[in-house]
Amino acid sequence: MKVIISHDVDHITVWEHKRDLIISKFVVRSFIEFALGYISSSEIKCRFRGLFKNKWQNIMELMEFDREKEISSTFFIGVANGLGLSYSLRNAEFWIKRILREGFDVGVHGISFNNLDNMKNEYDIFKNLSGLEKFGIRMHYLRSSEDTLGFLDKAGYLFDSTLYELKNPFKVGDLWEFPLHIMDGYILYENSRWQNQTLEQAKGKTKRVIEEAYKKGIKYFTILFHDRYFNNSFKSWKDWYTWTVDYLKNSEFKFTTYREAIQELEKKA
Repeated sequence: MKVIISHDVDHITVWEHKRDLIISKFVVRSFIEFALGYISSSEIKCRFRGLFKNKWQNIMELMEFDREKEISSTFFIGVANGLGLSYSLRNAEFWIKRILREGFDVGVHGISFNNLDNMKNEYDIFKNLSGLEKFGIRMHYLRSSEDTLGFLDKAGYLFDSTLYELKNPFKVGDLWEFPLHIMDGYILYENSRWQNQTLEQAKGKTKRVIEEAYKKGIKYFTILFHDRYFNNSFKSWKDWYTWTVDYLKNSEFKFTTYREAIQELEKKA
């Protein structure tokens, strides 16, 4: 079983959310998590200091960590707005090019999931901004319908990693679907809109999913960690990610990328 790491970029600045409720929800969530004892006073102070820095991404910090761990991760950047994703195309282009320049792969963080014309438009915008001929996608909030994969294939995507299920990769037309197996939010939330799991509980859940995937014969185990949480404002999340990477490495699992996996799968087809 090989491991694929990816990161969704949901936010870049704080003030891109001045016209929505993201900031107010963030404040409420922080106080609830603090009151429940899941975050410390130092974390909540760090969160509010971060508001004034106008920086809600940790892309460079995460690339530095992944590089140190010899992980070629993939970042997904949005080129359309919706559902709390509000950054500009200018910021999207900056980070797409920066990520590629740093030697990491980048794909689309998709907004439209059930309208072929809108999905094709996101594909064309990203292709123009990135200069890439082939690339993948993951839908924001993992949204999908029965038409999503077929539409993504028609739009021209190389791969998708949206479906959250413990299955091996499969093909829809020319599109490879890599089901997602672990996402940070599903590990640190338990039927809740805010953190209600301790780091130790998160570790236990992660081990169980990895063991189940191994027993089930999963060939490419996919993990999503949002760059937003690679910061001491979200210490449990950051510690969970660093622990997960070290746990997999110490267990002698090999890391790969979506593109490398597709090459291997195509050779076997």
